[in-house]
Parts: sequence; C-alpha cells; structure tokens
Amino acid sequence: MKIYQLNIYRGPCAILSDLNLDIPQGKWTSVIGPNGAGKSSLLQAIAGLLKWDGSITIDGVDLSTFAHKDLAKKIAWLDQGSNTRDEFGDSLSVYETVMLGRMPHQGWLHLPSPTDHLLIEEALRQSDAWHLRHRPLSQLSGGERQRALLARLLAVGSDILLMDEPLANLDPPHQADFLQWQGNLLGQGKTLVTVLHEIHFALRADHVIMLDKGKLHFQGSSQDPATHQALIALFDGRIRLEKLGSDWVALPN
Repeated sequence: MKIYQLNIYRGPCAILSDLNLDIPQGKWTSVIGPNGAGKSSLLQAIAGLLKWDGSITIDGVDLSTFAHKDLAKKIAWLDQGSNTRDEFGDSLSVYETVMLGRMPHQGWLHLPSPTDHLLIEEALRQSDAWHLRHRPLSQLSGGERQRALLARLLAVGSDILLMDEPLANLDPPHQADFLQWQGNLLGQGKTLVTVLHEIHFALRADHVIMLDKGKLHFQGSSQDPATHQALIALFDGRIRLEKLGSDWVALPN
C-alpha cells in the first residue's frame, strides 16, 4: 500500500498533513506515536471512514475507486472504540456479532452460507472465544469482548487487517496468542497494520511508522538502529531501549 501527500480531515480541520508512507504488502507494520498524534485517524482514513485527499493505492489501484462493498472485503477494521458496550446493543450474541464480519460476502437478505458458518467457527476458535459464542456481547468482560471482536475481524477474510489497539484488555496469555495469530496471518500473505502503545510488541513488527503532531516523524525497519534512535527522540528521550533475548523493550529513563 502506497500513501502519497495524504491529508486527513475531521470536519474542516486537517489532523494529518502531507503524509508519504509505504506500507509493505504481506508484512506487519506498527504505528507508534504520542497521544493525539493521528494514529487512529490514519487507520480510519485507510478504512474509508474519514475524509481525506491525496492518494492511497493498493496494488496500484486508488482506494477511492473501490465500491464500498469491495473495500469492505479488501480491508477489515478493528476500531479502538468497538469495545464500548453500547455499540452493538444488548441483544446480539458473540456468534451473531462475529457473523457481521461476513456481511460484505453475503447478498441482500441472503442467509449465511455453510462457508460463513465454517469461517465463524474457525475465527472464534482462533481467538479462544468459541465457548463464548452463545453469550450476549454485553455480558462479557473487556478481554472476552475484545477476543470476540478480533474474531469478527478474522472472519472477514480480508487481505489487509487494520487494528487499533488490538491488545486492549487482553491478559498476557491472550497477548501471546495474538502474536501467534499475527504470525499465522503473515504466513497467509496478509498485510497487518496495528496501532500499539506497547512498544515492545510494536517493535516485533517488520516495519514501523511514527507519527507526531499530525506529521510523519519516521518510518523504517523495526530492527534498524536509526528507527530506535527516532523512537527515543519521538518521546523526547524519556525512554530507552534495551535488548531482552531477541526482543527490544522500552524502559523509562
């Protein structure tokens, strides 16, 4: 995915300006930045949820030319705000919520197909939420709900997955599961873009984009020393990076 001279708006205000980004296909890209840097807005614009101008292309095709349903098949989106309790109401079960991810593949008023049901079960098992399938979404804990919403994301079957704070409310074992899902999805050739505040997880990605005050601060390989220096500078030298095994962790200075 290539992004050129991108400006993103909320109402009349530009909140991200003149972005030029190269998001590698079939790789994991993490987006890092201070609060208010524009990370969530970037993902929302790619998902077609915010007004923007400039150019976003996928395989050389401009995003603005995609029909809404085709875009929904191509790009799956997990919103940070999806974990609010009033978005889906009180009546939907976990299974019904995950089935919403199959809507772009279903005809108008068509019943779910056997393939839809198979993919729903697979997604729920991958996110360790199959045993929750009959529970109302509104009665789940924050972590259980997040796993159900991750299952909905997986059920779409998209080539590109955008995830805003996917680790929210997950306990350490399910955070470890998330990393395994990432690896499995990358093995299928998926392109993953995640907004993460957990820098030690963000640095496991292949590629890192840093935003600050609506501008691009830096982009590069997660293992490049220049990326690490840019990350320290992004947070005004208030963190340092230490190697722990094969991983990099951020510690306060």
